[in-house]
Amino acid sequence: MPHKTAAPDTTTPSRAGAVWALVITSVAGFMAALDNLVVTTALPSIRQDLGGALDDLEWTVSAYTLTFAVLLMTGAALGDRFGRRRLFVAGLAVFTGASAAAALAPGIGSLIAARAVQGVGAAVMMPLTLTLLTAAVPAARRGTVYGIWGAVNGLAVASGPLIGGSLTEHVSWQWIFWLNVPLGLIALPLARLRLTESYGAGTRLDVPGTLLASGGLFGIVYGLVRGPADGWTDPVVLTALTAGGALLVGFVLYSSRAAAPMLPMRLFRSRAFSGINAASLLMFVGMFGSIFLLSQYMQGVLGYSPTEAGLRMLPWTGMPMLVAPVAGILSDRIGGRPVVAAGLFLQAAGLGYMARVATTDASYAVQLPALIISGVGMALYFAPAADLVMSSVRPQEQGVASGANNALREVGGALGIAVMASIFSAQGGYDSAQSFVDGLRPALVTGSAVVALAAVAALLIPGRRGAGRLAPGSGQPSTPVLETTSR
Repeated sequence: MPHKTAAPDTTTPSRAGAVWALVITSVAGFMAALDNLVVTTALPSIRQDLGGALDDLEWTVSAYTLTFAVLLMTGAALGDRFGRRRLFVAGLAVFTGASAAAALAPGIGSLIAARAVQGVGAAVMMPLTLTLLTAAVPAARRGTVYGIWGAVNGLAVASGPLIGGSLTEHVSWQWIFWLNVPLGLIALPLARLRLTESYGAGTRLDVPGTLLASGGLFGIVYGLVRGPADGWTDPVVLTALTAGGALLVGFVLYSSRAAAPMLPMRLFRSRAFSGINAASLLMFVGMFGSIFLLSQYMQGVLGYSPTEAGLRMLPWTGMPMLVAPVAGILSDRIGGRPVVAAGLFLQAAGLGYMARVATTDASYAVQLPALIISGVGMALYFAPAADLVMSSVRPQEQGVASGANNALREVGGALGIAVMASIFSAQGGYDSAQSFVDGLRPALVTGSAVVALAAVAALLIPGRRGAGRLAPGSGQPSTPVLETTSR
C-alpha cells in the first residue's frame, strides 16, 4: 500500500468540515470513554442473568480496560502509518460490532470476550479522534473545539455509573451495550464521507517498539487490575508488574536509540509534553478511584438507587457540559496552563471537602458544595488538556502523542482504582456503613493529594510566552495544521 509522506497543508479547514469532525469524534470519544465504567452498576443484574463468580464479573470491567490501555499507542501508530481516517473507521466498526456481541452474549465467558474486543476497537479509534479533529479545525479555534470535545468525554467518564444504573434499573443491562450500536451505525458512514484523511511521518511501523510497549502496558495494567482482588503478593500479580515494568524500561531504552521509534523519547524533553502527561496520569489516578468508591458510597451507605445516586452526582458529572466550552474559550485567550492548573486544584479541593463531610448519614446539602467544586475543576481540566497535548509536538507526531496521553490516562485510571481500593480495604470495608466510611475517607484524601500533585505538574508547562517555540528537534513551530490528502 503506498504511503503518503507528511507535508504541511496550505489549505484552510472549512467551517462545515470542522463541525462534522467535532460531532463525529465527540460521539466516538463518548462511546469509548463511557464503556470504562458503564458496566459497574450493572454487575448484579449480569450475574443474575449469566451467572459467574466474582472474578468473572470483575473481568467484564477489566477485559475492556486491559485491551484499551494496552493497544492505545499501537492504534495511534497504525493510524499514522496507514491513514488516520481509515483506521478510525475500522476501530469504530470493531467497537460497534463488539457492542452488539456483548448485548447478545449467552454466557459470562462470551461477554468477557466481547468486552475485550470492544477495548481493541476503542484503542484504535480513541487516540485518532484528536488527530482527525486537529486536522479539521483552524489553530486559532482549537481551544474552543477541544473544550467541547473534552466536555463530552469528561461527561462520559463521569456519568458511566449513572447511565449504566438507569438502563439496568429501567430497561435491561443489555442496553448499556445496545446504546452503542445505533450511534456507531450512524457515525460510520459520516466518518467515511465527512472526515479528511491524514497521515503521520512517512516511516515504517516500529514493530519492536510496538511489541515492547504493548507487552509492558499489558503487564502493568493486568497487575493493577488483579492486585486488589488477588493480593499484591500473589505470584501472578508480582510477575505481571515486574515483567511489565522491565518491558517498559526496555521500550524507553530502545526508543532512545532507534532511528524512527513509535514514541520518540525526545518528546519528553519538552516541559509542555512532560507536564501535561504527568498531570493527566495523576488526574486520572485521583478521579477514577474517587468515582469508583463514591458511586458505591451513595448506594451502599446512603441507600440511593443507581438512578438516584447518578442524579445526585450530576453537579459533578454534568458540570463539564456547562463549563468546559467556556474553559476552552479561556484557554484560547490566556493559554491552557492556568486553566488546567486551576481546574486540578479545584478538583483536589472538592475531593478533600467530600472526605471531610462523608458520614453514614450525610445529607445531600452537605455534599453538594464538594460535588460542584469537583465538577467545575474536572471541566476546567478536560477543556484545554487536549490542546496542550497536541500543541506540544510536531504535527506528524500528534497521533502518537494522543495515543501516549490516552494510554497514560488509562494506566492512571487502573492505578487509581487499585490504589484507592487497597487503601479502602486496609482502613475499612463492606462490613457496615461505618466501616465503609472509615475506608472511604482516607482513600478520598489520597485522591485529593494526588490530584493536587497533578496541578503542580501542570504548573511546569510553559506559559503562552513559550508557545511559539519550536517543538524539540522539530525544526518547525509546534502547532501548524496537520497534513491532509483529498478524500
